[in-house]
Amino acid sequence: MPLSISRDARPKAITVLVAAAISIALWFIPIGEFVTYPFRLFVTFIHEGGHALAALLTGNSVQSLSVAMNASGETYTTSGGMFSQMFIASSGYLGSMAFGALLLVLIRRSVAARVMLAGSAVLVFGLTLIFGLIKPIFAGAFSGIPFTLLAGSLLAVGLFAVARFAGARVASFFISFLAVQCVLNALLDLKTVFFLSSPFATSVPTDAVNMAAATGIPGIFWTILWIAIAFGMLWLVMRLYVVSRDSRIQPGLPFEDSPVV
Repeated sequence: MPLSISRDARPKAITVLVAAAISIALWFIPIGEFVTYPFRLFVTFIHEGGHALAALLTGNSVQSLSVAMNASGETYTTSGGMFSQMFIASSGYLGSMAFGALLLVLIRRSVAARVMLAGSAVLVFGLTLIFGLIKPIFAGAFSGIPFTLLAGSLLAVGLFAVARFAGARVASFFISFLAVQCVLNALLDLKTVFFLSSPFATSVPTDAVNMAAATGIPGIFWTILWIAIAFGMLWLVMRLYVVSRDSRIQPGLPFEDSPVV
């Protein structure tokens, strides 16, 4: 049967769709890259934070997390056995995809946009302070600290400012745009890694290369698997917005509510 968007989800779904349309339109506008640059940095923090969290969950330690001006990032951790290496390597792209999906779920569940923005600010600042500043100092890795600290601090302040001072509609649109940026950037990055994983491509350090080194299975296999998982996440989230069927073509139900007399 044809599916339709639940009535209570329509305003949220429309906001998300508008945010997605603007995000895509910015790809074709010369200044679009500058407009989305802070969001790109945000996604990089989430990506690298995924690696850091995976390392901690597998009993490893994080030595440093850094974000560069070109929005690339690096996270150095101890790696442990093969399982932990696989988990850590997989938690970058899938981590940013999962974070974007989580924001979409919270939007659907009507969690306040201000709460999500403030939580995102705390997350970025925590990653910056702990893994971008304190840990590198103890590890003697100073080169990535200045820009990581600057970018993380400005992002955290910006997110807090929107949460505190923006109107409800602006905050709702902003968190929707942030969620869409996480999802789209994760998919675009996976596309890039897919081409870099080709046997004919020049060897470039990527998470897929790390997976290949840990397992002996070519990186393109892992990239395809990550893409499938990412689209699976997106499909599951979209199902939350499509929870009602077109009543005009539904068969009669065995029990119906009686009209109020």
